[in-house]
Amino acid sequence: MKKGLLLLMVVVLSVFGLSACGGGSSSGDKTEITYYQFSAPADGKALDEMVKEFEKQNPDIKVNVQTIAFNDYFTKLQTQIAGGDAPDAFELNYETFMQYAEKGVLADLTSYIEKDKDFDPSTLNKQAYDAFKYDGKQYGMVESFSNVVTIYNKDLFDKAGVEYPTADWTWKDEEAAAKKLTDSKNKVWGTSQPVTMNEFYKVAAQNGGSIFNEDLTETTINSPENVEALTHLTNEVTDSKVAPSPADLSGQLPEDLFMNGQIAMLHTGIWLFDMFQDAPFKWDVQVEAGNTQKATHFFANGIGVSKDSDKKEAAFKFASFMSANEEAAKIRIDNNWELPATENKEILQPYLDATPPDNREAVFESLQYMVLPPVVKDWNKISDYTNSEFEKVLNGDSTPEKALKNSEDNINKTMGFK
Repeated sequence: MKKGLLLLMVVVLSVFGLSACGGGSSSGDKTEITYYQFSAPADGKALDEMVKEFEKQNPDIKVNVQTIAFNDYFTKLQTQIAGGDAPDAFELNYETFMQYAEKGVLADLTSYIEKDKDFDPSTLNKQAYDAFKYDGKQYGMVESFSNVVTIYNKDLFDKAGVEYPTADWTWKDEEAAAKKLTDSKNKVWGTSQPVTMNEFYKVAAQNGGSIFNEDLTETTINSPENVEALTHLTNEVTDSKVAPSPADLSGQLPEDLFMNGQIAMLHTGIWLFDMFQDAPFKWDVQVEAGNTQKATHFFANGIGVSKDSDKKEAAFKFASFMSANEEAAKIRIDNNWELPATENKEILQPYLDATPPDNREAVFESLQYMVLPPVVKDWNKISDYTNSEFEKVLNGDSTPEKALKNSEDNINKTMGFK
């Protein structure tokens, strides 16, 4: 009896002893982390390849990935955080990163970065890396970026005898070219860009304007610079008619008309390069025109680590890998999954060598002029209202001056400024 009891105790102690060696995870000697993401290509192959490479380089860490559709992603993530069940690491775009950093749900990664001898911030694009800083500290690791350029139909330019866009073009240069390229009889328009708040804050910056003052305590939307910027945007549709109106689009997207050879210059994102590979005409890209200065969109995704995670070090290692590891960058480029934030020309060379477009350098040149969207709590609500005001201008029911005055009043009310 005593021998049987002793044997049972040995077995029990052995089981507890083995469990104690598990590092708090359920997979033996491996630390398991959960990663939420939304941006990987739908087939999942690129992300699977990255995770396998990470686990190969870090055999003591296992990554459990949960992919959530973008439209549901932030609702799901916020629910998990509010319920005290946040994933260890999770993907954020720039706008939501700032909101989460302000809410205090992200871990400060500064000390992990300082201790990590393998991570060198200088290998990353500085603007992209700094975009995930908050209050002077690094709360996120940039993993990828994309931006907007002017994509143009070379065949239409050749047919009209118009010089191709150059990096020093101004609004006037583009307007002059657009007028020569527009062929109303054949429904061909010289240019196209959205007349929405997400476009307007960039166009305003091209004219020295802004939506808010520097410390976000006052709106500057109703300024002379911004009136000129909105007039520039809307006149292309309503006055000179060098850009298609909502009625002209008839439910189609501008990129569809571009593919049909009906738009000569399209202001849009580099994510459409793949779509245009099958275009039945020659095309290329250029840095967008400015007026008093250059300004271009910048979109970035990064990875944050939950401040409540008990596996922060492992989560940081994964975020660092996705941000700066050369193998991860190569996988991203091979799969056309946005662009890694690396400064390594050798890694980027396959992207630069791919054609069309020939002038892929414009993508990186545009980074010099990047502007970030204002990050305020009610940005979506403000944008919806302002978009409705812009639409009235396009429909001939308002003016740029009235639209911006009404938008100013709305922002003051929404933000509680006055």
